[in-house]
This record gives sequence, structure tokens and C-alpha cells, in this order.
Amino acid sequence: MSTFKTLDDITVSNKKILVRVDLNVPLKNGVVADSTRIEKVLPTITELSDKGAKVILLAHLGRPNGKDESLSLKPIADSIQKILADKRVTFAADCIGETAQHAVDALQQGDILLLENVRFYPQEEKNDPAFTAQLAALGDIYVNDAFSAAHRAHSSTEGLAKVLPCAAGRLMQAELEALEHALTTPERPVMAIVGGAKISTKLDLLHNLVSKVDILAIGGGMANTFLYAQGVNVGKSLCEKDAAETARAILQEAAAQNCTILLPTDVVAADGFAANSPSEVYDLQSVPEGRMILDMGDASIAAWCNALETAKTVVWNGPVGAFELEPFDKGTLALAAKIVALTKAGKILSVAGGGDTIAALVKAQSLDKLSYVSTAGGAFLEWLEGKKLAGVAALMGDRG
Repeated sequence: MSTFKTLDDITVSNKKILVRVDLNVPLKNGVVADSTRIEKVLPTITELSDKGAKVILLAHLGRPNGKDESLSLKPIADSIQKILADKRVTFAADCIGETAQHAVDALQQGDILLLENVRFYPQEEKNDPAFTAQLAALGDIYVNDAFSAAHRAHSSTEGLAKVLPCAAGRLMQAELEALEHALTTPERPVMAIVGGAKISTKLDLLHNLVSKVDILAIGGGMANTFLYAQGVNVGKSLCEKDAAETARAILQEAAAQNCTILLPTDVVAADGFAANSPSEVYDLQSVPEGRMILDMGDASIAAWCNALETAKTVVWNGPVGAFELEPFDKGTLALAAKIVALTKAGKILSVAGGGDTIAALVKAQSLDKLSYVSTAGGAFLEWLEGKKLAGVAALMGDRG
């Protein structure tokens, strides 16, 4: 990986530090309903404040079409002030212009200022140079701590890194280092578990992983397409039959790359997609025409757990069954428990990410028990796909 500067590499005392953070939090009746994302960026904010910086936060909320008061960041500023009661936190009702400049001018060392939603201006998402210049005029140094938005080439995520001295915040740093250890310079063997509904949504991911990992375990609805492509009758299961040729091509590519593909060897099939729908375990030759595959069977779970025992690095994206419905969460929960146990024992580095994966880990009460769990969603997936993330590339000196 190319190198990037961190907070250790910049002098911030009495400097105006523009910090891009992810504060895209849920609001209920004008109050922050879940402060998880705020808490994740606190290490960067408090470190800068404690070092005597004037901290200026840039963020977005939702997808406003122009200025939309229901998507104002004012309630978030109030929440930050409550959490950081010993700090002075203020809010500016604009992110550029006189209002923003006056708020910046009033800052003392250690103060924290949250500017209004940068997406109130369409120029933000267009990465407009003039808008970027207006943001840049407010600060001396740019810090990006929003990996979750790093795949967007916007003014506040990419543009600023090209016009100001820049560094990664602590959350961004942790994310990049975890992903570096997981896929770029991993300890081998590397095993990736990929689940989810459809091959079509993860084609780039699968193509990239077969060249990067030693074992690729494919579960969830997309496994049905691979099984169908190999002549298995999948009944009325979710299956992209028109993607069978694509599945076969991925299998051939994996063989050429010496990547072992794991697919379920037995499955749990039910009458329909409903909690506690009558179900049985079947081998792959015995799935009834009228039944739907909703999870892996016990033999498959055992085989995948044995494969995990051989790995040194594990990357997980996507549940391997209909985990939201009992009892079809068994496979996903069993794998989560195995990964947690191996992580705790110091036998593997485990990295997971993606919305459904996080939901599954929450259900398994394992969210904080892996080496690293990314909440970045789209940015995490694009990284796994091998794509260049605009915000990260800019931090590393790629001026485009």
C-alpha cells in the first residue's frame, strides 16, 4: 500500500483543522437516536482538541435536495456537546461563506465547530473546484476520518486533500491498516466468506477475491446459483439461472489461481421463506422441487469450520443463510462463533464488513469480538472489489 500521513505526522497546535467525519446518524424528533458514528470519530476529535487545534468538522446527513432543515446537523452538534461536556462545541448554520468564516474566526484553541451539512450545496457531490476552494479557505490542514465516504469523489472527501496538507484521522487509519493486513499483505492462508442473495451484485468482489485468497467460501442465495451451474436441482430457491455461465467462469478462474472454492455440500430447505417454516436437511442430490434452500446443513458447517482452522486471515462479507429467520440463522451464527473463538485464541486476524454482515454479528453478539469490523458499507465493498477509493487515493498523494 502507498503510505499516508496520520495525526502523528502533522503539527496541529493553534492550527485550523478541517476534519471530514461520518455523522450520517438517525434522528428522531430532532434528536440523535443512535450516536455510534459520533462515538467512532471521537478519538480523532478529542486528540486534535487536546493538542490545541481549532477543530472544524465537515459532514453530511442524508441526501438533501438543496437546503433541507430536517437534515440540518444542528442536533448532532448538540449531541457532540453533551458527549464532550468538557469541550466547547459550536455550530455554524452554513459550511461556506461569511457565516462559516465568522464561526471559524471565533474559535479558540481546543474548540470544536461543526459546519452545516455540506450536501446542502450540489457542488459538494460534483467535487466543484470553486466550492472546494471555499471550504479550504476555512482551514490550514485537512484530516479525513470518514472511510465510509472515501469511495465518493466529493469536495469534502477528495477535493480538499488535493489543495491542503492532509492526513488520515484515527478511524480512517485503523480501517486502512486493518484492510492492508487482511488483503494487501496478509498472513496466509487467507479465507474469505462471501454470502448474500445474488452473484450479480458481487461479481467484481468474487473476481478480485479469487486472485487474492487461498479459500473462497460462497454461501447464501448466491451459492444456489453456483450449485445450479454444476447441475444441482435447487428447487424453488433464490437462484440467478441466467448467471450460471458466469458462475462456471468464476469456478474456472479460481482453479487457475489455485483458489479453493467451498460451497455447501448439504442444505436446509423449507416450504417457504418464513420463520420456522417446516424444513429438513438434504444432500445436494435430494432437494425437493417444491422446497427452498435457506441455510447450510450441519456437514457444510463442519467443513467450513474445519477450513477456518487452517486459515491465518479471514475476511467476511455477507451471511450464509436467511439469518434473519429462525432456524435458518444456524449456519451464520455457527461461523460467527468459530471466527470469534479463533480470533480470541490469537489464531486468526478477522475482518468483516457490510450491512447484513454487521446485522448478523449483532445477532450473534459478536460485533466487538473480531479483529476489525468495518461499518463503511459501500467503501468496504469497493475496497474488497479492488477498486481505487477516491478519498483514500487523494490522501496518498494521487492528485488525479
